Amino acid sequence: MMSIIWHTPSIAIRIRASLGRTSCPGLIQLLQCPPLRFQSTNRDMSTLTFPLNDGTNVPALAFGTGTALYNKDAQNAVVTAIKTGFVHLDGAQMYGNEDSLGDAIVASGKPRESLYITTKLNKLSKGQTVKSTLVESLRKLKVDYVNLFLIHMPNHHEVPLTDIWKQMEEVQKEGLAKSIGVSNFRIKDFEEILPGATVKPVVNQIEFHPYVFGAAESLYEYTEKQGIRTESYGGLTPIVRARGGPLDPVLAKITERISKTGGKSVSEGQVLSKWLLQKGVVVVTTSSKEERIKEYLAVPSLPDLTAEEIAELEAAGKKHHKRAFCQWLDEKN
Repeated sequence: MMSIIWHTPSIAIRIRASLGRTSCPGLIQLLQCPPLRFQSTNRDMSTLTFPLNDGTNVPALAFGTGTALYNKDAQNAVVTAIKTGFVHLDGAQMYGNEDSLGDAIVASGKPRESLYITTKLNKLSKGQTVKSTLVESLRKLKVDYVNLFLIHMPNHHEVPLTDIWKQMEEVQKEGLAKSIGVSNFRIKDFEEILPGATVKPVVNQIEFHPYVFGAAESLYEYTEKQGIRTESYGGLTPIVRARGGPLDPVLAKITERISKTGGKSVSEGQVLSKWLLQKGVVVVTTSSKEERIKEYLAVPSLPDLTAEEIAELEAAGKKHHKRAFCQWLDEKN
């Protein structure tokens, strides 16, 4: 259990919460409303959580099995991540390694209820059902349910998106997924599914960092108003894929200030992750190195960025656009 605070313009409501559902339906309704920039008062390591619009809570730091682990055996990396302190594991059918993710879950020896497991729906072909693909994922993951199931892409299915979302709602009703959401959705994709939805997506997982902030800001604001939380992948792109840009001096200055304020050295990657957390964004990241994993987990306990530093990062990010994944998201139509 941990204590989390929901801020309104005039009051702050303190709620006792865990990874499961809150016990008060009235408070669940409050949690379905913006604002989403909502911080746990427990800022230690991976215990920071954010509330979702269905009354559940999501660990704010996730260990992903895509990018560097795509189509690779993820067992050793995931076991290290769990041993080091990660509880949120982010997988996908598309990544081609759900089996080894499941092996890591078993090898960790952790009780199922202590882990938060995400997977994502790959392309749905005619004749397939969302349930059949999820049942297969659960077999590979060696679990009875996932905490979060996402539509990975909105635009490569052979089944209408509205039908897919209805099927997502059904697997949630059956208890195969505790929460359901989406990934790489644009505003127009939400406008397609929301009118007929009885359950609203809890998250939209997208590439999110200062170098896409200019392009993604309207989407971020739209989903925030809808009570849909943003999750970020590729959050370290400015320092691993786009060096030499206008963010470099800003990041260097902020990193130096936080290092001095906190009394210990911090990295630019930690500063970027801190920016995401302060915007209420779930951070999905990965590494095979234990020291780097510990660095990620330490981000919640670092001194906060100031409002001026956040504004500087965003202003510098808007001067240069760099999208590392899903370039079709930049297409106008």
